Amino acid sequence: MAAESECNLEEQNIYEMLQYSLGIYYQYGKCVKKDETKAFGCYKRSAEKKYVMTQFQLGYCYEYGIGTEINESKAFELYKMAAEKEYCVAQNNLALLYENGKGTEKDLEKAIYWFNKAAENRNVEALYNLGIYYESLQKDEKAFEYYKKAIGNQRVVDKIIIKKAFELYKEEAEDRDSDAKFKLGYCY
Repeated sequence: MAAESECNLEEQNIYEMLQYSLGIYYQYGKCVKKDETKAFGCYKRSAEKKYVMTQFQLGYCYEYGIGTEINESKAFELYKMAAEKEYCVAQNNLALLYENGKGTEKDLEKAIYWFNKAAENRNVEALYNLGIYYESLQKDEKAFEYYKKAIGNQRVVDKIIIKKAFELYKEEAEDRDSDAKFKLGYCY
């Protein structure tokens, strides 16, 4: 009897993963015609079975209106479920919702808590977001510490460089530097 229930559990997990994978193919039009509504349906069927990656993906669909109407409260709920299961991308996104008061009350303390949880789970975006937070408080040493931890990911390094370049171009453009105006336009 135990072997039979283990087999059913294994089959259920495979079904959930397949639904998630089909959703990805439909959402991004991989090998099939792009259909965000079908993608949403696949994610919803899989998320109902508690598959963590699909809970996150379904939350993302609700947050950005992919295949459904925007519903920030539902996005918050799904991100929270996935975040509590230690899914670091969901932890970071949940922190962003808390930070911006989307789908929930704005709560900076909870935002920092979830950014830290995601950072502990090696989420580079969370490290970057913590760097931004500490930089906004003018705690440059702390910000530098988080940026340095995130530096292993080239995409994050590029974001930081682009942000700094943008700020410099903007300052120079305000001083009527035509080359800086061109570069600022390129950034936009």
